[in-house]
Amino acid sequence: MQKPGVSMGPVREVAAGIVFNEKGQVLLAQRPPGKTYSGHWEFPGGKLEPGETAQAALERELKEELGIEVQSCAYWKQLEHPYPKARVRLFFYKVYTWHGEPTGQEGQALAWQTLPVQVSPLLAAMTPALAWLEAEQKAV
Repeated sequence: MQKPGVSMGPVREVAAGIVFNEKGQVLLAQRPPGKTYSGHWEFPGGKLEPGETAQAALERELKEELGIEVQSCAYWKQLEHPYPKARVRLFFYKVYTWHGEPTGQEGQALAWQTLPVQVSPLLAAMTPALAWLEAEQKAV
């Protein structure tokens, strides 16, 4: 049975980068004005283009959004999350090294965060991913 207000339509595939700095902090980006869920914080990334792999989309999006070139990353987890107008399948990658200095190429704010993160509001799909990261951190 479909929940009221939740899309059961096509799935939008999105690559998301969990970018770590030398302090072990993660980078979050605030969605800029004019975009859906503007003001919400998320891991940077974006939609896969037709025929594009998740890793290729991640590398393209991080260059476009942050001005960085990914040097090493690893697939981490996948999550499907229903939003009112669409279902989103997120491919999370941990990004360990990159070239350049992350800057908001689309005017978006960026924040390096220690877990648990202090920025809000978060996009709903970020909550489980952040919980997984915190659980990993506690297990070490």
